[in-house]
Amino acid sequence: MLGALRHRNYRLYFTGQLISLIGTWMQNVALPWLALLLTHSGFFVGLVLAAQFLPFLLFGPIGGLIADRYPKRRILLVTNTLLILPASALFVMTYTHQAQYWMLLVAAVAAGMVNVVDNPSRQAFVVEMVGREDLLNAIALNSTVFQTSGIIGPSVAGILIAVFGLPVCFGVNALSFIGAIVTLAMMNNLPTLLRRADQGTAMQRIREGFSYARHDPVVGPLLLVVAVFSLFAMNRLTLFPLFADEVLKVGAGGFGFLLSSLGLGAVVGALTLAFFQQRIAKSAHQFLLGVAWGILLLAFSFSRWFWLSCALLLFAGFCQVSFLAMTNSRIQTATPDHLRGRVMALYAQALMGVGPFGSMQAGILATLFSPQIAMAFGSIVAASFVFWTRFASPRVFTAEPAAKVTTG
Repeated sequence: MLGALRHRNYRLYFTGQLISLIGTWMQNVALPWLALLLTHSGFFVGLVLAAQFLPFLLFGPIGGLIADRYPKRRILLVTNTLLILPASALFVMTYTHQAQYWMLLVAAVAAGMVNVVDNPSRQAFVVEMVGREDLLNAIALNSTVFQTSGIIGPSVAGILIAVFGLPVCFGVNALSFIGAIVTLAMMNNLPTLLRRADQGTAMQRIREGFSYARHDPVVGPLLLVVAVFSLFAMNRLTLFPLFADEVLKVGAGGFGFLLSSLGLGAVVGALTLAFFQQRIAKSAHQFLLGVAWGILLLAFSFSRWFWLSCALLLFAGFCQVSFLAMTNSRIQTATPDHLRGRVMALYAQALMGVGPFGSMQAGILATLFSPQIAMAFGSIVAASFVFWTRFASPRVFTAEPAAKVTTG
């Protein structure tokens, strides 16, 4: 049932990603904390978080173009090496007590620029390691790694910050990329994908990716659904602290439990999809998961009991990761090899590039009205858009896309 792990190259990739992502999550905890210590401003904390994702919105298509142009393992070796630099810079500036807020912004933007190329290359590299038959299984396992490291990394970071201080988190993250580099270097016997010769200018090739996504009856609508969920229903770091403090009255410890509940549900969802993909991975089931995701978040917005809120988030996390993993798999399966990097760059833009705007709208609604109104509004919009897509583009949730993966 764990078909992707039959492939040696994917086992290496899986191991390297687990090591690297734990370090990344540790830095994701330390960076906003450092920004808070330097500025004592929630706005500037949000700004440094947004700086990591703004490059996806501005330069995402360029990253996809690079992913389609060069061998993806080679790209990932370069990007993982480059990601050591901002992490090391953050370690040095905090260890020497020379950190200033503008330095954090520069480091965040630098890491974001590298990830613009790294993310679509990494997404599109999966099919080269496992083939189409094990693609969904691999994506589900990738989600498991991401969510598991999202539980382990912050927990370890909290302990290390308390005992040793902030610099160790940045140092560990810099070292963690070495694990990814070593495992990538150990890969061999990767299949050669049939590639087309570059035709036209870079802008024309970027437009080719946009045109394919726009006109494909499944890929385009799925990208829009992901963007809507990212904009309206994935603002946990903005709204959960407010729920913990103002609504549920459980403080910082409760905030951690809310995040852990969502993360645990996501891990269970990813593992369930990996084990039972043949039964679960149907477009009709994906529609139900999307609707359930929105309804569970709506119910969470009305809950005043802490443990009920945790239970609702557990199931919401299950639906969220299952829906997104199936979306990722269906988009990759439907996309021709020569366009996969560019289309996955659009997926990264939909999932992460609109994130800063989502945090902004959630924060504004929470300030003007309440966290409950902000969460309820976002969940209603997201669930309604899934319903609208079901009737406006019936093929999205009623038929599986034809496979267009060509390896040779």
